[in-house]
Amino acid sequence: MSSDFSPLSQDLGPAPANPRPTNILAVTSGKGGVGKTFVSANLAAALARAGRKVLVLDADLGLANLDVVLNLFPKITLHDVFTGKSKLADAILPAPGGFSVLLAGSGMVEYSRMTPEIRDQLQSVVDAVTPLYDHVLLDTGAGISDVVLYTVSLAGEVLVVATPEPTSLTDAYATIKVLATTQGRRRIGLLVNQTRKPGEGRQVRMQLQHVVDRYVNPTLSSPLRLDLVGEVPLDSAVRDAVLRRQLLLEAMPGTPASVAILAAAEKLLVH
Repeated sequence: MSSDFSPLSQDLGPAPANPRPTNILAVTSGKGGVGKTFVSANLAAALARAGRKVLVLDADLGLANLDVVLNLFPKITLHDVFTGKSKLADAILPAPGGFSVLLAGSGMVEYSRMTPEIRDQLQSVVDAVTPLYDHVLLDTGAGISDVVLYTVSLAGEVLVVATPEPTSLTDAYATIKVLATTQGRRRIGLLVNQTRKPGEGRQVRMQLQHVVDRYVNPTLSSPLRLDLVGEVPLDSAVRDAVLRRQLLLEAMPGTPASVAILAAAEKLLVH
């Protein structure tokens, strides 16, 4: 990774039992509706286009919608793997865009809270797939529930997706604060979606960093830095692609949002 988005080797505070694999990226957000799953899927397509072997794991257990975004109709999901009905290898599917997916089931209340059993099952699945891919993207749920925070804890890198709207920024800050204080995160990536003018992503990053510097960093043993990974402009092509259940990079590769996603992927590819 580049110095702008480097592995979390500088983490302080509570550490997991094993080092977090740096090829795992958790894509998360403070609130729903900011385009997190859209970003996960199209980033995966961009990384695959660069020749990387990529898996997206739909870690929004119980409220999964990656299958909808990709127009897939899985016969086997993570739920079947967790319950022992199917083998993990049978649940991994090829997706449009040249990457693989591991889809979760929707509407299952048993995944609304983290239990020791779910922790163990999710950890086992992530441990099994990580060595097989250059990049594993965890498309997490939104917010700071125990399920989301545990899923993020499995990743070496974190990408927070936010929009310039005040409610999104407030919730993004809450997520960043919790990740810094409970997981020892000292570098967190930020992707600002639906920007209305050039440079708005940089402004959002500066806003959030200012609040972090004022209220969070004084409580930490070393400062947290937010790294702007990308800004994706508000683009009608995104809505069209989502409604058609197509990847933006596949359906409309030359649009401003597509170009921005490719630029964000380039940042993730630089070592």
